[in-house]
Amino acid sequence: MNPDEIVVFGEHDEATLAQIRRSAAHEAVVAAALCADGHKGYAVPIGGVLAYDGHISPSGVGFDIACGNKAVRLDVDASELRPRIDRIMDDIWHRLSFGIGMKNKERVEHELFDDETWKLPAMKPLKELARQQLGTIGSGVRRPAR
Repeated sequence: MNPDEIVVFGEHDEATLAQIRRSAAHEAVVAAALCADGHKGYAVPIGGVLAYDGHISPSGVGFDIACGNKAVRLDVDASELRPRIDRIMDDIWHRLSFGIGMKNKERVEHELFDDETWKLPAMKPLKELARQQLGTIGSGVRRPAR
């Protein structure tokens, strides 16, 4: 893939840009992007998106807890979306909570909070923290070491 075809949102340091270029240079990569919250990762930048011919690599999603990546197949041609990408990204920004330590603006009810695992002593104190962070991007609040 031609490095000039990588879609980059936001501004990034040179190490992160070099990493997405190296990742996108793989012969099977057909498209690549770097999201606005991107930063250097282990192999692919956190916030880096790689589309391969015929498959997706889970390592491209990232390893840090603050990742906010989602791939959705649409029945709309990319040429129809590109002219509206600014508005789409603004809508996403206004509907989601972004930032380290953010808590969801709305209380999240989800069946995962009914799971019996939350009753385990080690998990019980984390349930409310998980509820507050579900649906946010960049929460990654670390608990103090014991």
